[in-house]
Amino acid sequence: MTDALPLRSRAEAATANLAALLARAEQLAAAVMPGGHGRRRAGAGDDFWQYRPVQAGDTLRMVDWRRSAQSDAQFVRQKEWQISQSVFFWVDRARSMQFASGPHLPQKIDRAQLVSLAAGILLSRGGERIGLSGEDLPPRAGSKQLQRFAELLVSQKTEDYAAPQVSAVTKNAFVIFVSDFLGDIESTEAALREASGKGARGVCLQILDPVEESFPFRGRAIFDSVGGSLRHETLQAADLSARYLERLAERKARLHEICSQTGWTFSTHHTNAPAQAAVLWLYNMIEGPK
Repeated sequence: MTDALPLRSRAEAATANLAALLARAEQLAAAVMPGGHGRRRAGAGDDFWQYRPVQAGDTLRMVDWRRSAQSDAQFVRQKEWQISQSVFFWVDRARSMQFASGPHLPQKIDRAQLVSLAAGILLSRGGERIGLSGEDLPPRAGSKQLQRFAELLVSQKTEDYAAPQVSAVTKNAFVIFVSDFLGDIESTEAALREASGKGARGVCLQILDPVEESFPFRGRAIFDSVGGSLRHETLQAADLSARYLERLAERKARLHEICSQTGWTFSTHHTNAPAQAAVLWLYNMIEGPK
């Protein structure tokens, strides 16, 4: 029984964390798109969406003459896009993502989970198929899929740094990498090129703590990795600032370049910024041009 109690406590804590995450993600999704139900844009489908004025390139066959007869202008009847797509998330849950510079800020993993789940909720509402790359969760639609998606998001990894997994990504899917991207850059580049080779388009959303961008340390300092495998002590932390910031800038520039070469988009989100901004950016990237 004594061995079972800690396991039960961890299970209860995990359940509570999952419920809290789902509630926060629902609230965040509602804040990003109040009353929204998914993708509202013109495209292949059966349901009427809106009328728009005739534009250059439209043919006479496209004109809705009944609606046009009610005014001096000509209008085209648009239908709503109803073709769902597969959206693969890869969310970094390695130990490096457990960093937070203070109690007033969330851990990077907390922000990554929240933003990804809120985006998943918005996509599910619109009938899109969501899945987790690197997990046994191929893209599907529906509330059960969303529940499983959330359960896997809160599971932790044991490695210090993780690399994106794209082996399960299908042709022409949309892929979302959410990570601090502080691990092996070559592995990230290889994953991007592999996904791009399958015709997948996507985004890399980098989650960083503001301290990781500013490096405000001075005097004596001891730097430990979250997993405890690395330690560096210095008496003049300020002397490391320029070199650190230069290497961070180089890494971000390389990520920008790789994404540009593969047709992807790169952006950085800081944990002291509103999570709503990251969700809205992700959703707009998935939606694409209207």
